[in-house]
Amino acid sequence: MEVEWTLKMVADRMEEAASTLRRLPMAGVKPREYGNSWPSVIHDAKEAYGWNDAVVRIGQPSAEAITRMDEVMEWLRWLNQEQVKLVWLRATRIPWKLIEVRFAYDRSTAWRKWNIALNCIASRLKSRHNPMLQQKRTRQLQQNLLF
Repeated sequence: MEVEWTLKMVADRMEEAASTLRRLPMAGVKPREYGNSWPSVIHDAKEAYGWNDAVVRIGQPSAEAITRMDEVMEWLRWLNQEQVKLVWLRATRIPWKLIEVRFAYDRSTAWRKWNIALNCIASRLKSRHNPMLQQKRTRQLQQNLLF
């Protein structure tokens, strides 16, 4: 079954990859020998009776989600560094205002460059499943190497 990749599908897959990466366990962040088995110190009477805020724990991602994340990471190799940063900031849901400040773009320029990067990925994905486009791109690359 051939998938017709759209910009929205690519953007959704990027957001899913960012979410998956965020939910992966941070194994090896600090050495094990520095841990302890003592209970945490209670500093306040409210803490002793469980009146503190509940901690929300997000479940670990599935194997399929990790596989899709790895595939998205391969897609990022098709972009230049600026495009990768822009696409990844948007995938992590950073507001456009902060992206504008970081890249010194106005709103429409940032959106347009983000759109171009997603379009680049979508077109590569389309050509990957179309052998005629794949052959054409290979011939163009070979001709560029000869000159």
